[in-house]
Amino acid sequence: MRILSNNESDGLPPLSLPPVSLKVRCMDGVVKVFDSLREKFVALTPEEFVRQHFVAWLISVKGYPKSLIANEFSLNMNGLSRRCDTVAFSPEGDTLLIVEYKAPSVDVTQDVFDQIVRYNTVLRARYLVVSNGIHHYCCQIDYKKDTYHFVPEIPSYSSLRMPSSDN
Repeated sequence: MRILSNNESDGLPPLSLPPVSLKVRCMDGVVKVFDSLREKFVALTPEEFVRQHFVAWLISVKGYPKSLIANEFSLNMNGLSRRCDTVAFSPEGDTLLIVEYKAPSVDVTQDVFDQIVRYNTVLRARYLVVSNGIHHYCCQIDYKKDTYHFVPEIPSYSSLRMPSSDN
């Protein structure tokens, strides 16, 4: 096993997230990274590289409790099983934030937002985030007005815990 930092990204472009050390190892010819939320090694794809950096940033910089974040969160949509990349919850179990990741080489398009909005019809989060590790977009949902608006930065966990007058 070795530690892979953002500086040694094995050919991936630098991300606009703080560096993080990742535990990686080669298993059956596949490079895998340890996901501390799922407590297992998973294939180190470009999207997974973004996820691991983004989740570490949510925890260390934005104050999200590790125990209230889930990676590859399963949900049922119209009888079909789907998975959200990352979901953050309140201690009461309310969905606060959903994150959809793409590889750094993938442009964030309307299709990506459509995907996360479909997940949100089930989960009803206050914030939706899309990131390819370089560009991050966050929108706040106003359920009373049935609208949304983009916000300049991803909220800290403490700000999510404040009561919202628009949800």
